[in-house]
Amino acid sequence: MNFAPFVEGPTERVIPAFLKRWLDPRLSHPISVKPVSFQGSGEYLKSFSQQAKRDLDSGELIAVIGPLDLYGAPLPFPPNSTTDAKYTWAKADLENRVGHARFRQHFAVHVTEAWLLSDPGIFPAVIRDRLESSANRPDSVNFQQPPAKLLQQVYRANGREYKKAVDGSALFSKLDPSRAYERCPHLRMLLDDMLSLAKAAGH
Repeated sequence: MNFAPFVEGPTERVIPAFLKRWLDPRLSHPISVKPVSFQGSGEYLKSFSQQAKRDLDSGELIAVIGPLDLYGAPLPFPPNSTTDAKYTWAKADLENRVGHARFRQHFAVHVTEAWLLSDPGIFPAVIRDRLESSANRPDSVNFQQPPAKLLQQVYRANGREYKKAVDGSALFSKLDPSRAYERCPHLRMLLDDMLSLAKAAGH
């Protein structure tokens, strides 16, 4: 049995291996994490519910996990709500659409690049110094300038573009998931949930 993370884009396709690196040392048996890819959050929201129900009915999965970016998700968030309120509302709304105990919706706050900001040391030296202030609470980088846009700005100031598919993938391969776990509370919730589900399934 394995986990099926539903991922929304090019950077997120490296997330399963990142999650597995944190999970495996904490389990009695290694876990399989096989992603299902969507073309952006819009497609995800149109089809995730039907896909999750079908996949879970197969009986071959521990759980379906939805690590969606909170920023940019086309959801009718309650007006003037805080980040935590948006997270709580959206998690409940999407889990209710599936209606299955082994579907767990989680969110990167505000995007998965927040996890990268937890360790400025993985970035080139000319980029690193500009990111130190965000390292302790990277998911507090806000909706006005979410982490992906912050990285684009910092990279451009040093004469190049930040490319999610290329740079993001390379950076995630360097990132220690334990460090990100310590500094990103919403990632911690995701990993703790997966760990509990895996242990309950006998891993």
